[in-house]
Amino acid sequence: MPPLSLPHVVLTLRSAGCVFAEDEAELILATARTSDEAAAMIDRRVAGLPLELVLGWAEFHGLRVAVEPGVFVPRRRTEFLIDQAVALGRGAALVVDLCCGSGALGAALAAALDSPELHAADIDPVAVRCARRNLAPYGGRVHEGDLFAALPDGLRGRVDILTANVPYVPTEEVALLPSEARDHEPLVALDGGFDGLDVLRRVTAEASRWLAPGGFLLVETSEGQVPAALDAFTRGGLDVRLSASEELYATVLIGVKR
Repeated sequence: MPPLSLPHVVLTLRSAGCVFAEDEAELILATARTSDEAAAMIDRRVAGLPLELVLGWAEFHGLRVAVEPGVFVPRRRTEFLIDQAVALGRGAALVVDLCCGSGALGAALAAALDSPELHAADIDPVAVRCARRNLAPYGGRVHEGDLFAALPDGLRGRVDILTANVPYVPTEEVALLPSEARDHEPLVALDGGFDGLDVLRRVTAEASRWLAPGGFLLVETSEGQVPAALDAFTRGGLDVRLSASEELYATVLIGVKR
């Protein structure tokens, strides 16, 4: 098959409704090793597969993170959470990432901090497999299981930075998500229960048992969920503050163990 031209790929993607057709075309052509592979990638993108799953990777906090079908794609807004964690975590000896998905948050923290001991966990075996791939270069250990139950008991009371990119979409709003998320990402990574805060409440209820004195918990949520989320942190025995980025539409709650 002859090489595909950039204008042809751009036109194909634009006709399929891709808003950023030029950028996507360049990424596909740069990633594909052969023209046949490029054509197959274009077909998958035209069929509605998220670009990151077409490419096999997502850019996150300056890293190229491997992603695969059935795994939550890391969002650029979550880079704001990482920025907050890095600012707080200089000198952190132990970092834990719950609901780790692809392992993007753990990889970003490991790359930015000074070689902390790194653990991550997810209930989804597909996510665990992908995270192990991404965290292997940093010596990270990835555990399969439900939140803290997946972690080794020896981590209790020692965690300096705990991130939890919990699902926070209310159940009734999942159907309103863009099709790329709704149709291609696992429901367990999206559905946060009736008000979107079921998993957040479970994390905040146990976090203080795992945090070291002065350790931090960072969780992303939506602006409208802030009052109830703040209450959950307080009930969990954590002092809490809000940090937000209008540019990235990101809202992060930061709790510290009293």
